[in-house]
Amino acid sequence: MTDTDTKSIGYYLRTHIREYGMVVALVAILAFFQVLTDGIMLKPVNLTNLFLQNSYIIIMAVGMLLVIVGGNIDLSVGSVVGFIGALAAVMIVNWDLPTALVIPVCLIAGAIIGAAQGYWVAYWRIPSFIVTLAGMLVFKGLTLALLGGASVGPFPDGFQAMSSGFIPDFFGGLIEGRFNLFSMSLGVALAAILPILGLRARAKQAKFAAVEEPMAVFVTKHAVAGLAILFVTYLLSTYRGLPNILVIMALLIAIFTFITNSTTLGRRIYALGGNEKAAKLSGINTKRLTFFTFANMGMLAALAGLVFAARLNTATPKAGLAFELDVIAAVFIGGASMSGGVGKVIGAVVGALIMGVMNNGMSIIGVGIDWQQVIKGLVLLAAVIFDVYNKNKA
Repeated sequence: MTDTDTKSIGYYLRTHIREYGMVVALVAILAFFQVLTDGIMLKPVNLTNLFLQNSYIIIMAVGMLLVIVGGNIDLSVGSVVGFIGALAAVMIVNWDLPTALVIPVCLIAGAIIGAAQGYWVAYWRIPSFIVTLAGMLVFKGLTLALLGGASVGPFPDGFQAMSSGFIPDFFGGLIEGRFNLFSMSLGVALAAILPILGLRARAKQAKFAAVEEPMAVFVTKHAVAGLAILFVTYLLSTYRGLPNILVIMALLIAIFTFITNSTTLGRRIYALGGNEKAAKLSGINTKRLTFFTFANMGMLAALAGLVFAARLNTATPKAGLAFELDVIAAVFIGGASMSGGVGKVIGAVVGALIMGVMNNGMSIIGVGIDWQQVIKGLVLLAAVIFDVYNKNKA
C-alpha cells in the first residue's frame, strides 16, 4: 500500500468519522458489558432477548430517521404505539376479528394518523414539534378511552408469534442437538450477498464518477460485517434460531437503506432537509415529501405498536410511554443531524442498539433505573456535542 493510498484512507475515515465512530462505540460497549457481566451479555438467550426487547425502537428509528433527515420531528410515536396496540386488542380480543385482517387494518390506521399530522406540517406550515406534541396528547387520551382504563388481552398464538416466534428449522434432524441449521444458512447467505451487492453498487458508481470509498476500507468493512453476522447468527442458532421479528427488522432495514441510498425519493428527502428553499427551487415537491415522511412514520409506529402488544401479550393504557425519547435519542446517537439532511438508516439502527445494549447491560449488573436515565442522557448529550463539534470543525 503506497503513502498516497494510506493518506486517502486516512482522509476518508476522518470525513466519515460519524458513520464509523458509532459502530466502533457499539463494539466497545458490547465488549465492556461482556466483561462486566462475566459473559452473560453475549449468551444466546440474552442476545435473543436484546433483539426482542429493542425491536420496536429499531423499527421506529428507521422511520424517525426520514422525518429528522427531512428537517422535522415526531413526538407522537410513543402514543401511536399505545393506541394501535389498544386498537388491535379491541379488534382481536373483544370483537374476535382474525389476526390476518387486524394487522393490515392497524398498519393503515397508523399511516392515516401519520398522514393527518404530516398534512398540517407540510401544507399549513405548522411546526412539527407543535403538531406531534398535540398528537401525543390526543392519542394518549384515545388509548385510555379505547381500553376503558384497563388492560385487554391475552392475544392468540398467531398474533404473539409476530414478536415472540422463531423461524422454524426446515433442515431439522440434519445436525444432532439444539442447533437451527436453517437460521445459520440464512446468516451465511446474507454474509455472502452483502459484499456482492456492495461491489455492484461500486461498479455502478464508477460509471458516473470516481468511487470515494477506498477499496481497502470496502473490503475491511464487509469482512468485519460478514464475521459479525456469522457470529451473531451462530449464537442465535444454538438457542432457538432467528426470531421472526429480527427477520422483519432486517427486511425493513434493507428496504429503507435502498430507498435512502439508491432512489430519487431518498435523495430528495436529503435535499429537503439540507436546504428546503433550494430543493423547492430545483423543482422538488417538498410538501409531498414531508407528507410522505410522516405517513411512513405513522405506519412504522403502528407496526411497532403491534410488535410491542404481541410481546407483552396484552394492551395496556401506559404502553408506549416515553418511547419517542428513546427513538429520537437513537437517531441522534446514530449520527443524524439536528438541522436535517444528514443521517443513515444503519446509523439509526446502530444508535438504537447502543441504547439497547446499555439498558440491558446496566440492568444485568444492577444499575438502578435512576442512574440508567442519567447515563443515557449523558450519552445523548455527548453525541449531539460531537455532531456540533464536527460541523464547526468543517
